[in-house]
Amino acid sequence: MRLPIATGIRLSRRTVVLGALAAAGGLRPNRAGAATTSHALAMHGGPAWRADFAAPTYANPAAPKGGQLTQGVLGTFDSLNPFIVKGLPAEKIRSYVIESLLARGYDEPFTLYGLLADSVTTDAARSFVTFTINDKARFSDGHKVTADDVVFSFELLRDHGRPLFGIYYSKVAKVEAIDARTVHFDLKGADDRELPLILGLMPILAKHSIDVAKFEDTTFEPLIGSGPYRVSAVRPGDSVTFTRDKDYWGRDLPINRGLWNFDTVKFDYFRDGNTHFEAFKTGLYDLRLETDPGRWQTAYDFPALRDGKVVKENFPYGLPKGMDGLVFNTRRGIFADIRVREALLYLFDFEWINHTYFFDLYKRTASYFDGCDLSAHGVAANARERELLASFLDAVRPDIMAGQWAPPVTDGSGRDRKVMRRALQLFTEAGYVLQGEKLVNKATGAPFAFEILCTTRDQERLALAYSNSLKRVGIGALVRTVDATQFERRRIAFDFDMMQYRWDQSLSPGNEQLFYWSSDAADQNGSRNYMGVKSKAVDAMIAAMLAATERDDFVAATRALDRVLLSGFYVVPLYFPPVQWVARWTRIAHPSKTSLFGYLPETWWHQDAR
Repeated sequence: MRLPIATGIRLSRRTVVLGALAAAGGLRPNRAGAATTSHALAMHGGPAWRADFAAPTYANPAAPKGGQLTQGVLGTFDSLNPFIVKGLPAEKIRSYVIESLLARGYDEPFTLYGLLADSVTTDAARSFVTFTINDKARFSDGHKVTADDVVFSFELLRDHGRPLFGIYYSKVAKVEAIDARTVHFDLKGADDRELPLILGLMPILAKHSIDVAKFEDTTFEPLIGSGPYRVSAVRPGDSVTFTRDKDYWGRDLPINRGLWNFDTVKFDYFRDGNTHFEAFKTGLYDLRLETDPGRWQTAYDFPALRDGKVVKENFPYGLPKGMDGLVFNTRRGIFADIRVREALLYLFDFEWINHTYFFDLYKRTASYFDGCDLSAHGVAANARERELLASFLDAVRPDIMAGQWAPPVTDGSGRDRKVMRRALQLFTEAGYVLQGEKLVNKATGAPFAFEILCTTRDQERLALAYSNSLKRVGIGALVRTVDATQFERRRIAFDFDMMQYRWDQSLSPGNEQLFYWSSDAADQNGSRNYMGVKSKAVDAMIAAMLAATERDDFVAATRALDRVLLSGFYVVPLYFPPVQWVARWTRIAHPSKTSLFGYLPETWWHQDAR
């Protein structure tokens, strides 16, 4: 589940789903059924942990309490309220101070367990959801958390919070406090199976402590929450310190055992990337997620690491790695022919770029959901997928249906003649020929040329390398670098030939897929359907995803969507880091098991704590 950021995009989920159900034959639609009450709520199927589970599988219940964790943040902040449009909020207010009714289990795709609410009730159609609040739940000032606080938070965030709150909460037909501990949401007409989980993750604010008239203003006055920490010190723009609440009501909940181990957690802010890194080297903060493969390979040879005071670690993670690619705008005639798009994919020399720029640390992207069970890469379509795709056989290439397709592999020289020949063969089939040193349209004589739009140095460096490869087969690719404002304006209006973009994905993709790939989104400025996909097969596979109630059906529908998108050659797939690169000072320790979502600092502890 990922929530779209832009507003003003009117995509009717109900219209798309109902219009595509028949085409995606064999769907198992929701049917009304008896309501069930549970300690947890899963998007598909049931929760992995029973009601009597002892602790999260990725935490150490015996972890010592005490000490301080200091984290370094690149950037600044001017507010302690992360729920409003104004200002740049400080890190981690949402999880350290403000709790929700349910909490995510990080070893499952999308399952929520009791936090402020100790039980949740819904029906098979998810036409309503009812939460029963834990009788022990308290805000940090001692006030009980009540159903009135939940209703207040819902209405406050819907009407005065960030736009995403309004987009999702406006689907609720009615909310009411049944009694002091019970709150009921009527979801009739929403037709959204995610909505009960989204409501379960709603931040719960203290009604007695908030002035609604001032809520939308930035502030350095800490919000009162029910979470494990309070904000204890603020240096505006420079640092925020959280202190563990010694009276925290939820410390013994199963979902919290082994978490929140530090007495204090401090976030120090750095305005410059080099200063940020140098501060870690000198021990000013404790752990660092590295995103630059060059720095990871070459810049960590400093005294503390050589002395064993700092260690470099690779953390595996099971999230989809996302599709980072050079996007073809198929609204442009030059990219209308799928053979042209496939030919241009052949001319991207990943092996040379990965070795020359990235120390061979990246892995090639081969799926829109790479690195998890939702990916179709290397997996033959099963019977369920073939059933879904039966009406759209022309939409999926046979090699992609069989799980045999992969991006081309070069010899890494930067001038592999084999892939160049294959690319030129595809161009010939599409009506292009080489005339001297230029590739031209055989019918019109027009040269094959386009613009690659960039806004960062990294994008420009990659585009220039790709442009040089294209030049070897007679293609003129102009690299144009613009400022961030112009880039965003052109991106929103689909005013580009090619650009780099990354679609992040979760293990439970949902409504946002309409925003990314649906036919409706292709004509909506500001959507993320940048390539201009208009495909009945894509619409039908999204419909199947949104209608699925069991994980197997959901995986089949998502893989089928992946196959259709891959068969369209809408992007030149780029690369991703196969693991999380994390360096830490050894005064900080972590559990032996890494969660499905990767490393979680809230499960770490101080080595010297007693």
